Amino acid sequence: MPATGVPQFRRLAVGGVLDGAAPALLPESADDRDPGRSPSGGGPAPRPRADTVLVAAFDTVTVALRHGLEAVDILRLRRACGAVLQSSNGATVSFLVPAGTSASWHLPGSSCTAGAPLPPATDPRWVMPPAGADRATRPTDPWVLRSALCEAACTLAAGGLGPA
Repeated sequence: MPATGVPQFRRLAVGGVLDGAAPALLPESADDRDPGRSPSGGGPAPRPRADTVLVAAFDTVTVALRHGLEAVDILRLRRACGAVLQSSNGATVSFLVPAGTSASWHLPGSSCTAGAPLPPATDPRWVMPPAGADRATRPTDPWVLRSALCEAACTLAAGGLGPA
């Protein structure tokens, strides 16, 4: 395969999950097809924390931590970054996007799930917390996010830190 400077991703498997994807790339919420199973296939799905509220007004795009933080930097420079939440285990970040995005989201290296678990605005897991006097949660535009994630993947690959 010729080197083009663009990261090469594996093909998506059935269900929109990468073949052999590390659990860190999978969303933390329960799989929509089987609410009793965890996304990795083993054991029960994790339950939302008591202080989180599942909000249907947003979907979440989840990526690996390094990739997500690079995308946050790109989006902040463009003044286009909405609310971003780090997972409880610290391995992934989730971008809040408008509801309905999950129906058409197909970007290797990321997953998009319907609904968003929103902790209080003072929770330390917020990378980009809800802002303003009323602590309103602002989503990131999905097309701008897709562009930033692609740019972040190229930047990481150029630095030798991208996907293998």
